[in-house]
Amino acid sequence: MAIDCFLLTHPHTGELAFRSYSFSDDTPFNYLQRNNYYSLILLTQGSGELRANFATYLFAGSTLCCFGPYQPYTIQASTAVAGLVLDFHADFFCIYRHQQEVASNGILFNTIFEPPFFPVTTEAVREFAALAAVMQEEVRRQEVAQQESIVLYLKLFLLKAIRIRTAQPALGTEQNPSGREPWLLQQLQDAINTHYRHLHTAGAYADLLRVPARSLTRLVKSHYQKTLSQLITERIIMEAKRELYLTSQSVKAIAFALGFGDEYYFSRFFKKNTAVSPQFFRESVGFAKAEES
Repeated sequence: MAIDCFLLTHPHTGELAFRSYSFSDDTPFNYLQRNNYYSLILLTQGSGELRANFATYLFAGSTLCCFGPYQPYTIQASTAVAGLVLDFHADFFCIYRHQQEVASNGILFNTIFEPPFFPVTTEAVREFAALAAVMQEEVRRQEVAQQESIVLYLKLFLLKAIRIRTAQPALGTEQNPSGREPWLLQQLQDAINTHYRHLHTAGAYADLLRVPARSLTRLVKSHYQKTLSQLITERIIMEAKRELYLTSQSVKAIAFALGFGDEYYFSRFFKKNTAVSPQFFRESVGFAKAEES
Protein backbone atom coordinates (compact mmCIF):
# COMPACT_ATOMS: atom_id res chain seq x y z
CA MET A 1 0.00 0.00 0.00
CA ALA A 2 1.35 3.43 -1.02
CA ILE A 3 1.37 6.20 1.59
CA ASP A 4 1.80 9.99 1.16
CA CYS A 5 2.57 10.19 -2.56
CA PHE A 6 4.50 13.27 -3.74
CA LEU A 7 4.11 13.66 -7.50
CA LEU A 8 5.35 15.99 -10.25
CA THR A 9 3.98 15.62 -13.76
CA HIS A 10 5.31 16.82 -17.09
CA PRO A 11 3.61 20.17 -17.82
CA HIS A 12 2.85 19.31 -21.47
CA THR A 13 2.06 15.58 -21.37
CA GLY A 14 0.71 15.18 -17.85
CA GLU A 15 2.82 12.05 -17.41
CA LEU A 16 5.04 11.25 -14.44
CA ALA A 17 8.19 13.34 -14.14
CA PHE A 18 9.11 12.61 -10.50
CA ARG A 19 7.39 10.78 -7.68
CA SER A 20 8.23 9.71 -4.16
CA TYR A 21 6.13 7.71 -1.75
CA SER A 22 6.32 5.30 1.16
CA PHE A 23 4.84 1.80 1.16
CA SER A 24 3.86 -0.64 3.89
CA ASP A 25 3.45 -3.87 1.89
CA ASP A 26 4.37 -5.31 -1.51
CA THR A 27 1.14 -4.22 -3.23
CA PRO A 28 2.83 -1.69 -5.57
CA PHE A 29 5.30 -4.31 -6.87
CA ASN A 30 3.78 -7.79 -6.61
CA TYR A 31 2.67 -7.85 -10.25
CA LEU A 32 4.83 -7.43 -13.36
CA GLN A 33 6.26 -3.90 -13.65
CA ARG A 34 7.33 -2.43 -17.01
CA ASN A 35 7.52 1.32 -16.50
CA ASN A 36 8.84 4.07 -18.77
CA TYR A 37 10.83 5.64 -15.92
CA TYR A 38 13.62 4.83 -13.47
CA SER A 39 12.75 3.46 -10.03
CA LEU A 40 14.78 3.42 -6.82
CA ILE A 41 13.05 1.23 -4.24
CA LEU A 42 14.47 1.30 -0.72
CA LEU A 43 13.24 -1.69 1.26
CA THR A 44 13.76 -0.86 4.94
CA GLN A 45 12.47 -4.14 6.33
CA GLY A 46 11.22 -7.55 5.31
CA SER A 47 12.30 -10.34 3.01
CA GLY A 48 11.06 -12.06 -0.10
CA GLU A 49 11.67 -12.80 -3.75
CA LEU A 50 12.65 -10.38 -6.49
CA ARG A 51 12.35 -11.30 -10.15
CA ALA A 52 14.11 -9.09 -12.67
CA ASN A 53 14.75 -9.76 -16.34
CA PHE A 54 15.49 -13.47 -16.52
CA ALA A 55 16.59 -14.20 -12.94
CA THR A 56 15.04 -14.78 -9.52
CA TYR A 57 16.74 -13.54 -6.34
CA LEU A 58 16.08 -13.59 -2.61
CA PHE A 59 16.42 -10.45 -0.50
CA ALA A 60 16.31 -9.81 3.24
CA GLY A 61 16.71 -6.70 5.36
CA SER A 62 17.54 -3.20 4.19
CA THR A 63 17.95 -3.31 0.41
CA LEU A 64 18.13 -0.77 -2.42
CA CYS A 65 16.65 -1.89 -5.77
CA CYS A 66 17.40 0.00 -9.00
CA PHE A 67 15.35 -0.46 -12.18
CA GLY A 68 15.58 1.27 -15.56
CA PRO A 69 12.85 2.06 -18.11
CA TYR A 70 10.88 -0.98 -19.26
CA GLN A 71 12.98 -3.32 -17.12
CA PRO A 72 10.56 -6.06 -16.04
CA TYR A 73 10.46 -6.88 -12.33
CA THR A 74 8.27 -8.03 -9.47
CA ILE A 75 8.81 -8.00 -5.70
CA GLN A 76 6.88 -10.51 -3.62
CA ALA A 77 7.26 -10.42 0.16
CA SER A 78 7.55 -13.47 2.40
CA THR A 79 7.67 -11.29 5.54
CA ALA A 80 6.25 -7.79 6.03
CA VAL A 81 8.04 -5.21 3.90
CA ALA A 82 8.11 -1.43 4.04
CA GLY A 83 10.15 1.36 2.54
CA LEU A 84 10.16 4.28 0.15
CA VAL A 85 10.32 4.86 -3.61
CA LEU A 86 11.84 7.45 -5.93
CA ASP A 87 10.57 7.32 -9.53
CA PHE A 88 11.87 9.70 -12.19
CA HIS A 89 11.49 9.97 -15.93
CA ALA A 90 14.55 10.39 -18.14
CA ASP A 91 13.24 13.80 -19.25
CA PHE A 92 13.34 14.90 -15.61
CA PHE A 93 16.84 13.55 -14.98
CA CYS A 94 18.78 11.77 -17.71
CA ILE A 95 21.20 9.13 -16.45
CA TYR A 96 23.08 9.04 -19.74
CA ARG A 97 23.60 12.79 -20.04
CA HIS A 98 24.88 13.06 -16.46
CA GLN A 99 27.39 10.22 -16.60
CA GLN A 100 30.29 12.50 -15.69
CA GLU A 101 28.49 13.76 -12.60
CA VAL A 102 26.64 10.58 -11.59
CA ALA A 103 28.15 7.53 -13.28
CA SER A 104 25.32 5.23 -12.26
CA ASN A 105 24.86 3.46 -15.59
CA GLY A 106 26.40 0.01 -15.23
CA ILE A 107 26.61 0.36 -11.44
CA LEU A 108 23.02 1.00 -10.36
CA PHE A 109 21.20 0.61 -13.68
CA ASN A 110 21.79 -1.76 -16.60
CA THR A 111 23.73 -4.16 -14.37
CA ILE A 112 23.30 -7.24 -16.52
CA PHE A 113 26.10 -9.14 -14.74
CA GLU A 114 24.97 -8.21 -11.22
CA PRO A 115 21.62 -8.30 -9.39
CA PRO A 116 19.64 -5.03 -9.64
CA PHE A 117 19.74 -4.60 -5.85
CA PHE A 118 22.21 -4.59 -2.97
CA PRO A 119 22.13 -4.46 0.85
CA VAL A 120 22.47 -1.17 2.71
CA THR A 121 23.22 -0.39 6.34
CA THR A 122 20.86 1.14 8.88
CA GLU A 123 22.89 4.36 8.75
CA ALA A 124 22.57 4.47 4.95
CA VAL A 125 18.82 3.97 5.22
CA ARG A 126 18.61 7.02 7.48
CA GLU A 127 20.63 9.09 5.01
CA PHE A 128 18.53 7.94 2.04
CA ALA A 129 15.32 8.67 3.95
CA ALA A 130 16.54 12.18 4.84
CA LEU A 131 17.34 12.95 1.19
CA ALA A 132 13.95 11.60 0.09
CA ALA A 133 12.24 13.75 2.72
CA VAL A 134 13.88 16.88 1.34
CA MET A 135 12.76 16.00 -2.20
CA GLN A 136 9.23 15.36 -0.98
CA GLU A 137 9.20 18.73 0.75
CA GLU A 138 10.34 20.40 -2.48
CA VAL A 139 7.40 18.78 -4.29
CA ARG A 140 5.00 19.95 -1.59
CA ARG A 141 6.24 23.56 -1.47
CA GLN A 142 6.25 24.16 -5.27
CA GLU A 143 8.74 27.01 -5.15
CA VAL A 144 11.04 28.56 -7.77
CA ALA A 145 13.67 26.23 -9.32
CA GLN A 146 11.80 23.24 -7.97
CA GLN A 147 13.15 20.75 -10.53
CA GLU A 148 16.74 21.96 -10.13
CA SER A 149 16.52 21.54 -6.37
CA ILE A 150 15.04 18.05 -6.56
CA VAL A 151 17.63 16.99 -9.15
CA LEU A 152 20.39 18.19 -6.82
CA TYR A 153 19.18 15.95 -4.00
CA LEU A 154 18.48 13.10 -6.42
CA LYS A 155 22.13 13.27 -7.54
CA LEU A 156 23.22 13.07 -3.90
CA PHE A 157 20.98 10.03 -3.42
CA LEU A 158 22.49 8.34 -6.49
CA LEU A 159 26.07 9.21 -5.49
CA LYS A 160 25.49 7.74 -2.04
CA ALA A 161 24.11 4.57 -3.63
CA ILE A 162 27.06 4.33 -6.05
CA ARG A 163 29.59 4.61 -3.22
CA ILE A 164 27.87 1.86 -1.28
CA ARG A 165 27.57 -0.42 -4.31
CA THR A 166 31.16 0.01 -5.52
CA ALA A 167 32.48 -0.71 -2.01
CA GLN A 168 30.79 -4.12 -2.06
CA PRO A 169 32.27 -7.25 -3.67
CA ALA A 170 31.04 -8.41 -7.05
CA LEU A 171 28.60 -11.29 -7.23
CA GLY A 172 30.29 -14.60 -6.43
CA THR A 173 33.68 -13.31 -5.29
CA GLU A 174 32.93 -14.05 -1.64
CA GLN A 175 32.68 -17.77 -2.40
CA ASN A 176 35.63 -18.05 -4.80
CA PRO A 177 37.88 -14.98 -4.75
CA SER A 178 40.75 -16.42 -6.77
CA GLY A 179 39.48 -19.49 -8.59
CA ARG A 180 39.04 -20.18 -12.30
CA GLU A 181 35.32 -19.48 -12.41
CA PRO A 182 35.54 -15.72 -11.67
CA TRP A 183 38.42 -15.41 -14.17
CA LEU A 184 36.48 -17.16 -16.91
CA LEU A 185 33.35 -15.16 -16.18
CA GLN A 186 35.33 -11.92 -16.35
CA GLN A 187 36.63 -13.00 -19.74
CA LEU A 188 33.06 -13.70 -20.78
CA GLN A 189 31.87 -10.29 -19.59
CA ASP A 190 34.65 -8.60 -21.56
CA ALA A 191 33.82 -10.69 -24.63
CA ILE A 192 30.10 -9.87 -24.51
CA ASN A 193 30.79 -6.15 -24.02
CA THR A 194 33.22 -6.20 -26.95
CA HIS A 195 31.39 -8.43 -29.44
CA TYR A 196 27.65 -8.16 -28.66
CA ARG A 197 27.04 -6.26 -31.90
CA HIS A 198 27.97 -9.20 -34.10
CA LEU A 199 28.10 -12.31 -31.88
CA HIS A 200 24.56 -13.19 -30.77
CA THR A 201 24.76 -16.89 -29.85
CA ALA A 202 26.06 -18.78 -26.83
CA GLY A 203 28.08 -21.08 -29.08
CA ALA A 204 29.94 -18.14 -30.60
CA TYR A 205 31.21 -17.06 -27.18
CA ALA A 206 32.17 -20.60 -26.22
CA ASP A 207 34.23 -20.79 -29.41
CA LEU A 208 35.77 -17.37 -28.75
CA LEU A 209 36.82 -18.36 -25.22
CA ARG A 210 37.82 -21.87 -26.35
CA VAL A 211 35.74 -23.67 -23.75
CA PRO A 212 33.06 -26.34 -24.24
CA ALA A 213 29.66 -24.71 -24.80
CA ARG A 214 27.97 -27.00 -22.29
CA SER A 215 30.50 -26.20 -19.55
CA LEU A 216 30.25 -22.46 -20.14
CA THR A 217 26.46 -22.56 -20.18
CA ARG A 218 26.37 -24.52 -16.91
CA LEU A 219 28.82 -22.13 -15.24
CA VAL A 220 26.85 -19.05 -16.32
CA LYS A 221 23.57 -20.51 -15.13
CA SER A 222 24.94 -21.41 -11.70
CA HIS A 223 26.57 -18.00 -11.22
CA TYR A 224 24.05 -15.58 -12.72
CA GLN A 225 20.80 -17.60 -12.39
CA LYS A 226 20.20 -17.03 -16.10
CA THR A 227 21.47 -18.47 -19.34
CA LEU A 228 24.29 -17.20 -21.53
CA SER A 229 21.76 -16.44 -24.26
CA GLN A 230 19.84 -14.29 -21.81
CA LEU A 231 22.98 -12.34 -20.87
CA ILE A 232 23.68 -11.66 -24.54
CA THR A 233 20.09 -10.56 -25.09
CA GLU A 234 20.23 -8.16 -22.13
CA ARG A 235 23.41 -6.57 -23.47
CA ILE A 236 21.88 -6.05 -26.92
CA ILE A 237 18.67 -4.61 -25.43
CA MET A 238 20.68 -2.30 -23.17
CA GLU A 239 22.50 -0.82 -26.16
CA ALA A 240 19.32 -0.61 -28.23
CA LYS A 241 17.64 1.42 -25.47
CA ARG A 242 20.64 3.73 -25.25
CA GLU A 243 20.64 4.35 -29.01
CA LEU A 244 16.88 4.86 -29.14
CA TYR A 245 17.05 7.35 -26.29
CA LEU A 246 20.21 9.24 -27.10
CA THR A 247 20.09 9.49 -30.89
CA SER A 248 17.69 10.18 -33.74
CA GLN A 249 18.98 7.25 -35.79
CA SER A 250 16.26 5.28 -37.49
CA VAL A 251 15.22 1.94 -36.04
CA LYS A 252 16.57 0.34 -39.20
CA ALA A 253 20.01 1.92 -38.68
CA ILE A 254 20.09 0.85 -35.04
CA ALA A 255 19.08 -2.68 -36.00
CA PHE A 256 21.87 -2.86 -38.58
CA ALA A 257 24.46 -1.48 -36.12
CA LEU A 258 23.48 -4.19 -33.64
CA GLY A 259 23.98 -6.98 -36.14
CA PHE A 260 20.39 -7.48 -37.30
CA GLY A 261 20.01 -7.67 -41.06
CA ASP A 262 16.23 -7.34 -40.79
CA GLU A 263 14.66 -4.30 -39.12
CA TYR A 264 11.43 -6.21 -38.47
CA TYR A 265 13.21 -9.11 -36.80
CA PHE A 266 14.99 -6.61 -34.55
CA SER A 267 11.68 -4.94 -33.69
CA ARG A 268 10.16 -8.31 -32.77
CA PHE A 269 13.26 -9.14 -30.71
CA PHE A 270 13.06 -5.79 -28.89
CA LYS A 271 9.33 -6.09 -28.19
CA LYS A 272 9.67 -9.67 -26.96
CA ASN A 273 12.16 -8.49 -24.33
CA THR A 274 10.62 -5.15 -23.33
CA ALA A 275 6.91 -5.61 -24.17
CA VAL A 276 7.00 -2.45 -26.32
CA SER A 277 8.19 -1.69 -29.84
CA PRO A 278 11.38 0.35 -30.43
CA GLN A 279 9.31 3.26 -31.70
CA PHE A 280 6.99 3.20 -28.68
CA PHE A 281 9.99 3.06 -26.36
CA ARG A 282 11.46 6.11 -28.09
CA GLU A 283 8.19 8.04 -27.90
CA SER A 284 7.51 7.25 -24.23
CA VAL A 285 11.04 7.61 -22.85
CA GLY A 286 12.39 10.32 -25.16
CA PHE A 287 15.14 10.48 -27.75
CA ALA A 288 18.04 12.44 -29.29
CA LYS A 289 19.19 13.70 -25.90
CA ALA A 290 22.86 13.62 -26.88
CA GLU A 291 22.07 15.68 -29.95
CA GLU A 292 20.27 18.30 -27.86
CA SER A 293 23.22 18.92 -25.58
